[in-house]
Amino acid sequence: MTRVYAIASAALIGALVLGVGITVYLGQAQRSASADPFGQCRGSVVAGGAGQIGGPFTLVSETGETVTDADVITEPTLLYFGYTFCPDVCPLDTVRNAEAVDIMEADGHSVQPVFVSVDPERDTPEVVRAFTENIHPRMLGLTGTPEQTDAAARAYRVYYRINREGDDPYYLVDHSAFTYLVLPDHGFVEFFNRETTPQQMAERTECFLNAAG
Repeated sequence: MTRVYAIASAALIGALVLGVGITVYLGQAQRSASADPFGQCRGSVVAGGAGQIGGPFTLVSETGETVTDADVITEPTLLYFGYTFCPDVCPLDTVRNAEAVDIMEADGHSVQPVFVSVDPERDTPEVVRAFTENIHPRMLGLTGTPEQTDAAARAYRVYYRINREGDDPYYLVDHSAFTYLVLPDHGFVEFFNRETTPQQMAERTECFLNAAG
């Protein structure tokens, strides 16, 4: 009989421990979800958190108007930094972004594709407008002064380097090639690398849009 009680006591203790463990786990999961409402959507990790990327900027639109981030990011936005003379990477990435935007539009989501030039000397508003019109009818092109470009690039932790020797008009620009998802009420929430397909970008973006309500 003593052995039966011992076994029963051990079983009870085990159940209590398991119950406490589940409670603690659920509590941690709930705290985690409340701390990051987009946790289930994220496919990337930013050192220090998403708040380390993004912020105010002032640039010049493809129509020649001075605009701020508040003017540009009025709806979910896919933000890409590149340059119009880019021989391969930028056209491929911006077309991919445009395809993702069309997929989301078919799903009932409106997302703004934006192209920001890191080559302001050659990328005048007129040049940028010609580039974006060729990619997608709703793509917005932005350029600016070198100082404005530097500030916007720093805000989004974008690397770029103009490789120009003398007066060579055909110089190339090294730059990072990420696309940033920015939401009006949340700021930067995610970035996508070059390997992300249009469908993957659309699905992950829609996850964020649904989580944001």
